[in-house]
Amino acid sequence: MRHLARLLTPLAKAALGAPADPEPPATASGFLTIGSTTYINPAGTYPLLHSADGTPTPVINDTDHPVTILTESNHALPPPALVLTPGERTETRTGNGVRVG
Repeated sequence: MRHLARLLTPLAKAALGAPADPEPPATASGFLTIGSTTYINPAGTYPLLHSADGTPTPVINDTDHPVTILTESNHALPPPALVLTPGERTETRTGNGVRVG
């Protein structure tokens, strides 16, 4: 029995020191439309694809959470993130993705 306890001691210590699994992002109720794609009860980050002809991409937030249009820039000061409140819509020519929440 003592041999079994000695074998299980490292497992018990590892289980106590292990961090908890990260919680999944909260799901928004409603619809998020990016371009011609509509997501139902979205959560997380979605790609923002732009058309080759340069027409703006519509983003419609019909959820109960705010959404953020994520942008990256090579400039010293990146453009500020655009946040759409629930029910708001916009058209954009910039941005790499849309994050819910």
